[in-house]
Amino acid sequence: MGYFKNLVKSLFQDQIDSDDSFVLPEMNQQTENNIQPEDLLKDKNVYPNIDVNLEYINARFNSLINSDIKIREFLINIRNKQYKAFIIFIDGMSDSDSINDFILKPLMMKNKANTYEGPQVISEAVANNISVRRVKKFNISDYVMECLLPQNDVQRVNSFDDIADSVVSGNCILFVDTIDYVFDISTKKFETRSIGEPKNEPIIRGSQEAFVENLRTNTSMIRRNLSNENLIVENLTIGKVDKNKCAVCYIKNIANSDLVAEVKYRLNNIDVDYCLSVGELEQFIKDDIDTTLPEAVQTERVDRATSYLLQGRVVIVYNGCPYVLVVPITIFDFLKSQEDTNINYMAANLLKIIRGISFVLTLLLPSFYIAISTYHSELLPTDLLFSIVSSRSSVPFMIIIEILIMEVSFEIIREAGLRVASPMGQTVGIVGTIVLGQAAVDASIVSPILIIIVAITGITSFAVLDISLSFHLRIARFVYTILGALAGFLGIAVGLFIHLTILCSLKSFGVPYLAPYAPLNVKSNSKYLLKPAWKREYRDEYLATKRPKSQGHISLKWRNKNN
Repeated sequence: MGYFKNLVKSLFQDQIDSDDSFVLPEMNQQTENNIQPEDLLKDKNVYPNIDVNLEYINARFNSLINSDIKIREFLINIRNKQYKAFIIFIDGMSDSDSINDFILKPLMMKNKANTYEGPQVISEAVANNISVRRVKKFNISDYVMECLLPQNDVQRVNSFDDIADSVVSGNCILFVDTIDYVFDISTKKFETRSIGEPKNEPIIRGSQEAFVENLRTNTSMIRRNLSNENLIVENLTIGKVDKNKCAVCYIKNIANSDLVAEVKYRLNNIDVDYCLSVGELEQFIKDDIDTTLPEAVQTERVDRATSYLLQGRVVIVYNGCPYVLVVPITIFDFLKSQEDTNINYMAANLLKIIRGISFVLTLLLPSFYIAISTYHSELLPTDLLFSIVSSRSSVPFMIIIEILIMEVSFEIIREAGLRVASPMGQTVGIVGTIVLGQAAVDASIVSPILIIIVAITGITSFAVLDISLSFHLRIARFVYTILGALAGFLGIAVGLFIHLTILCSLKSFGVPYLAPYAPLNVKSNSKYLLKPAWKREYRDEYLATKRPKSQGHISLKWRNKNN
């Protein structure tokens, strides 16, 4: 018996020698002096000795093992004297041609600028035939800044933390001996995706430009669409490890100052190591963190973001994401499309009504079906009731089980169609909905009427434009389905009461989620249905903008020429 036990142990037991095995050591949170190891290379300022700076930079950027960190040492010619200097940049993020032509060449090669030894003239004027010159004492840092660097964006920086942020963003940093600060030179140039068409918010009429992943490209597109000197773009940093940039955009003479201050306060007080997307950023700044309802609009359309800015809202652009956040919002903003502003207001209102009906059907149709079929069959016409009963006669499951099977199957098919390649995604959708649906009916797993209910529910869910709101409706639909199965219309009514109570209590940066209907404002000019373009005189009251009126009382002045 012992022989077989040892044989089995020798075959299956791990025989790795403990001396050769690798185990991750347990790292203490802090050293004995309560200082993190990485903190030893922080909170330092530039030294006047270039050798000390070079040693520090090599240690901080791990230049011996980082293959894309480039450090170039050289001598600068200044007034026929040579000074030691070096530059640091990241290969692939900085423009090598700009560094060669506008940094190294003017500094290293002899020319009139770096060999001139006369006084540095600040200004020159002629008064009463007498020439007057203003000169200043020679200063090496001013001379480099004003005479030897022909770049259009150069700043003086003395903190190593700021230097690190500039290097990883694509800038080139110039260190010069005897100077206790550096020259931060903009040389960014890296591959980005070209501007394309919106994929998730397509429209027939209107702009076909969509945001890309580059922050500065996105802000430039906003400025190109909104020609106003009062448009403010403020840069902020999110994260302590991945120090990603975001831009807060607003129109200074329209947006409420308290709203802008609140947005910047929340962004500046996010204590995280990293934030990967605007979806995560929204979760960090939303008022009610426990709800699945979105409290900011995510849009990829430049014209839609511009229209929100003109209404007095704030747009948050996050580097690396082709979507921007718009705050504050109401639930009715998720049922709007940029197409509404490009077509006749009556056609836009028709589309809005259709989206509202789709919203209700997506949320409540399966629960109404199960409630009527189980508890309130007297509401159905006799012929329709007989048809439903006969179609379910061969189905072995309860209605609730039947609905859950089809709803879960539809969600799986939708997710599978989204995650595979585009040609295969369409095939998966067609095969899943037609072939499997028909097979389920033939096998008497589900009834034909339920296939129709689930199909209508799925189609109407695509009419909800915002994907974040669509996810909320998909989750809430399961809750209403269970409530309808438990207590019929009474369960649905209780669910609606709780749901509406939650909606009424929500706010987005101080704006009620159901404004202007809860709290009710009868005199409000901002309704769900659109007015004609010439009657949209006021901006939304709940935004409390600095300019309540967006147009004159008589905007069609050409029709009132006699007045």
